[in-house]
Amino acid sequence: MSDNELGLFLRNRREAVTPAQVGLPTGPRRRTPGLRRAELATLAGVSVEYITRLEQGRDRRPSPSVVSALADALGLAPSERVHLHRLIKGADPGFSCMGGARPPREVRATVRAVLDRLEPAPALIVNRLRDVLAWTEGYERLMAPIGLLDDADRANLALFVFTDPRARTSYSNWDHIADELVAALKQGPFRADPHIAALADELTIAAGAEFTRRVESVPSLAAATGTTRLNHPAAGALRLTYETLELSADDDQQLIVYLPADDVTAAALDSLAGRRPGGLRAVSG
Repeated sequence: MSDNELGLFLRNRREAVTPAQVGLPTGPRRRTPGLRRAELATLAGVSVEYITRLEQGRDRRPSPSVVSALADALGLAPSERVHLHRLIKGADPGFSCMGGARPPREVRATVRAVLDRLEPAPALIVNRLRDVLAWTEGYERLMAPIGLLDDADRANLALFVFTDPRARTSYSNWDHIADELVAALKQGPFRADPHIAALADELTIAAGAEFTRRVESVPSLAAATGTTRLNHPAAGALRLTYETLELSADDDQQLIVYLPADDVTAAALDSLAGRRPGGLRAVSG
C-alpha cells in the first residue's frame, strides 16, 4: 500500500483545479484532467521537476514558503491547508501522535445529552475506527432496518459498507460512501496506528480490491459535509445532508448529524417517527 499520502493529495488537488479557475486558457487537446504539472509549477514559482518529485514521493519536506505557494496556487480551503501541513509533519515512517492509544468507546454524559436534544434528527457518535458508539432514535429508525445495528455493540460503518451486501442496495451512492470512509480511516496515522492497521487488514481480507485500490487512490481528507442517498425499506428513496462535528481532542470522536435534503425526505422521516409533517425541515447543501 502506498505511503506517499502527500504526493497523492497534491496530485488529486492539481487534477481537480481547472485552468479557467486560475485564469489559464483551456486548450482543445487537453489530456490531463485539471492542471498540468508545468502549469502548477508556474503558478507556484517552482520547477516542474520539483512538482514531480513531490508527487512521486521523492521529496516529502517542502519548505514553508513552497507549501504556502502550492496552497495558494491550488486554491486550498483552510481545512485542506491544515491537512497539507499535517501530511508534511507526519512524513516520517511510523509517525503517530496517538501512539498505541485505543480509540475511546465511552461517550461522555454531556455529549449523550447533546445527542438526545437532536432527536428526531438522525445523529450518531463515531470514533476514528468508525465504530458507532451512540445514536439518536432517529438514526436507529433510519439504519436498523438496513442492518447496520444488527449487533449494536460492534456496529462499525466501514465494516458494514465494505462487507455487508445490504449496504450496496441501501446506499445509492455506495462508491462515494466507500471513498469517504477510506479517506476518514486514512486521515491520521493510518497503519502507524495498530488499531486502524488491524481494521485495515480485516477489510483487505474481507473486501479485497474494493478496499485496497481506494487506499492507493483516495486522498486522506474526508469531506465534513455532503449528501447521502439511502434506500430505506419503509420510507423509500431518501436524500440526507450530513454535517460532521469534531469533539474535543480528549474524546477523539465525531458527531455526525443528518438532515433531510428535500421536502420528500423530510416528510418521510417525520412519518418514520410517527410525527406530523414539519418536525424536520429540508436543508439544501
